[in-house]
Amino acid sequence: MAPVPSLPFDRTNIRPGDRICVAVSGGADSVALLLTLHAANTAKHDALGVGLSAVHVQHGIRSAEESAADLDFVRDLCASLEVPLHIHHADVPARAARTGETIEEAARAVRYEFFSTLITSGHADSILTAHTLDDQAETVLMKILRGAWTEGLSAIHPVVLVNSTPQNSAQRPGKILRPFLHTRRVEIESFLKQRNQPWREDSTNTDTAYTRNRIRHQLLPLLREYNPSLDQTLANLAELAREEESRWQAELTRILPQLLLPGKPVRGGGRAVSTAPGESQSTVAIELDRLKSLDPALRRRVIRAAARQLGARLSFDETARILALCGFGPYPPVGASTVAARAGASLTLANGLRAERSARELRLLRSPATIT
Repeated sequence: MAPVPSLPFDRTNIRPGDRICVAVSGGADSVALLLTLHAANTAKHDALGVGLSAVHVQHGIRSAEESAADLDFVRDLCASLEVPLHIHHADVPARAARTGETIEEAARAVRYEFFSTLITSGHADSILTAHTLDDQAETVLMKILRGAWTEGLSAIHPVVLVNSTPQNSAQRPGKILRPFLHTRRVEIESFLKQRNQPWREDSTNTDTAYTRNRIRHQLLPLLREYNPSLDQTLANLAELAREEESRWQAELTRILPQLLLPGKPVRGGGRAVSTAPGESQSTVAIELDRLKSLDPALRRRVIRAAARQLGARLSFDETARILALCGFGPYPPVGASTVAARAGASLTLANGLRAERSARELRLLRSPATIT
């Protein structure tokens, strides 16, 4: 008898006794992940030894008939495996209309909010999603097209900690795990076909109104003509970017307390910090001489990190304009408005952020009313 085919997966962050919940849409990737975890958990040798369950989210995007058929399929699959199933119904189009998010953004937010609920309620320690190497490549390319920084190019992380509040000190933080992140979609479909295991095809996966689908069906096939190994190349770029970002974040954690100053300097020494509610947390300053001593890469990161402490994210052009305000670098980019690099100059930026330059400092301010 031929051996039953199996798929490799990353076990690194799965421990015996964990409560593992697999996100199952009914598509090939998630069906394969559930089958793989179930087989590993019931194996005679080296079994995972976890509590296994599944979760299915209905987004309210497609027709009621198609969504119901997906749910029935997932229910039947879980029942055949004797795996408990959590079901969540949502109205993603209504959320997108309310928040201004794209349908893709709103759908993702709905899923991960429910995943977090499962973790904080104690139903799961980790949620496993079936993101593949193909998904990683698509995401990296999407990030490049949108002008992402290094942290954006890291794309889909294999492990994401969930902001959960442990009910006791012995409870580990919750996680989102992506154990198929090194697996190709073609491998997954081959695995399912060898097992004669059907799956559901989401009709929206071919709708080129969605950016990811245009990248998947139009752009990536064209680029593969230049590099047949492009998917792996992009996945490698994500891994490099993730490691680089981790290294930089460690450096910023070390150096920021030495650089960032609260409030304004006062005559005679010391600094004045407002006592108005929220005001002390809405201002941060950096001495220009200290900025000048940094190399350009660290200087840029320090400015962006200072803005993040105020709850604001800087674009490339905004960062360039601040650097120009300080008198650094060949900035700003062509066409970007700026002001003279002199004491008393200031910039008004997005999200209520303002940059001011004194003779000695760069000061970033954000109105407390804009901080959420």
